[in-house]
Amino acid sequence: MTPFLLVLSAPSGAGKTRIKDMLLQGRDDVAYSVSATTRPPREGEVNGRSYHFLTRQEFERRRDAGEFAEWAPYAGNLYGTLKSELARIVAQGRHPVLDIEVEGARQLREHYDNAVLVFVLPPSGRTLVERLIGRNTEPRDAVAHRLRRAAEELAAVSEYDYAVVNDDLTTAVAQVASILDAETRRVSRQQGLPDGLGQLQQDIEAAVRRIEHDARYAEEAAPSPRRE
Repeated sequence: MTPFLLVLSAPSGAGKTRIKDMLLQGRDDVAYSVSATTRPPREGEVNGRSYHFLTRQEFERRRDAGEFAEWAPYAGNLYGTLKSELARIVAQGRHPVLDIEVEGARQLREHYDNAVLVFVLPPSGRTLVERLIGRNTEPRDAVAHRLRRAAEELAAVSEYDYAVVNDDLTTAVAQVASILDAETRRVSRQQGLPDGLGQLQQDIEAAVRRIEHDARYAEEAAPSPRRE
């Protein structure tokens, strides 16, 4: 199996984080790619597990050194995916799962041929508004900003490989898992397939030769018809 990047994007409130968490809990062939950010940690967040928390100076230094696979500004902070984080997961033989914004997904599509992009959609605009307001973690003007951003991000859905509507969480997770399974079975990602096909062809050709040989032997061994 050749690992590939599974990229999840969605407007805030669509539920991609919960989908990602359930996918990671249910499979051992995937691992979460921890993003780097310049925003300060929130209560309960752990450096290296929630995010790699960097100062803006350190983020920009590493960005300028080419250490990011993708990066983008969001809400006044910088977010990005370190190449070393992807390499760590691929070295384990697992698929990196990325939870990133549209701009970052575009960069990955440009530089990584093996990236599979999935956009998670809310079932309706009303549901999205209710989810964001129901969080009760931000002032109304911040919610309005996220909704405006969501409207802009929806225009990028056609750039993705798949779209999953998160109406029912269990169903949405199953759909993403099905995408993962199908992409794993792509011919180009099955590392041992060319050698296996060659052996299969050799076995069939050998069987044909045996059958033809046995047919000729049987024909030669058959008694000639008697003449009256």
